Amino acid sequence: MTDSPSLPQNSENQPNQELSQELLRKLRQKEGTWVEWGQACAYLQKSGYNPQDIFEATGFEPIQQNQIIVGSQVYNSLEKSGASEEVKTHYSQRGSDLLYEFRMLTQEERAGAAELAFKHKVDADEVKEVARAIKDYSRLRTFPEGFSAHPGDAVAYQTWKQARQKSDLQLRSRFIAKGLKFAHTDTARRKIEQLLTDFTVVPQRPAPLLPFYRLESDAEMSRVVPVVGELPLTPDDLKAVPMVEEDGPFNMVKFEGVGAWVPLPGWQVVSNAEDPVVILCQNHKFPNEEQNVPQQVMVAVDRAQRKWDDGGYFVVDNAGELDFQWFETEPEVEILGRLIVIVKPKRILDEEFTKDSWQIDE
Repeated sequence: MTDSPSLPQNSENQPNQELSQELLRKLRQKEGTWVEWGQACAYLQKSGYNPQDIFEATGFEPIQQNQIIVGSQVYNSLEKSGASEEVKTHYSQRGSDLLYEFRMLTQEERAGAAELAFKHKVDADEVKEVARAIKDYSRLRTFPEGFSAHPGDAVAYQTWKQARQKSDLQLRSRFIAKGLKFAHTDTARRKIEQLLTDFTVVPQRPAPLLPFYRLESDAEMSRVVPVVGELPLTPDDLKAVPMVEEDGPFNMVKFEGVGAWVPLPGWQVVSNAEDPVVILCQNHKFPNEEQNVPQQVMVAVDRAQRKWDDGGYFVVDNAGELDFQWFETEPEVEILGRLIVIVKPKRILDEEFTKDSWQIDE
């Protein structure tokens, strides 16, 4: 490609066209560091450029754009939180995939995690476990005995728990070795070393079953209908009611403005909810789900249930984004609501076929 295509732009906030074209050129020719590429992609997208058109102009695929944009944001937080020059220099040249995984952490946690990953040469396969261990550790109300606030001890604590759950000595030894690798304090190291002589197995407590429900029949599919009002009414009152258009597998109804309604069957768990709301997401958000069959699910949440117990899943703030979590012990993080049911869409073998009433009758 020699010329950048004419890309759509945001009419409400006209970007600097000359700067945009210069950024496209630099991306196309891979000039600068990956951090600068991420900042360039972020600028272009905010200016109204479509990720697919950026890809056609530069060769950066949309998924890669997302990774370096988020990674560059994490890198900027390293500079603000006082990470060492050695770490900043290292990540300015490589490691966008590693920093991307630290997006769920706070600004202070990101710096510590980056230092830890640099010191122990954490690779792309291990970084997700490190990020999750640090995040889960931060939600504990008090630090476990022998472990400190250091991110290395956070990872060591997670491996200590995993080692105690293994009866297989080979697997147990692997987790012990990993824990000793990351342990920052002498007390944490001693806690892990005790497992070399203490072979007690603490069974892993299974998470509670998720409350999935599959819509099976048309009778379970409610329909949302707008109300004109109570007589006497005028023809204008009738005409003023907008036409309702159902969308998606759950017949969600949208209206002017930011919001929508969606029908829920009158199950007891729904009827008993004090402040129910619905969140749509993909089923891969939940463990042990049909990962080979990606589909949208409807998650009903009761915002009134904010008291923790170990028998349910809850909605929490995960670095500015809503997340669903089960907590084995009471978390430090604020609970925003309790998950009450996850609704799967009704299976339809041939949706077009069922639209013809004469075929249904036959």
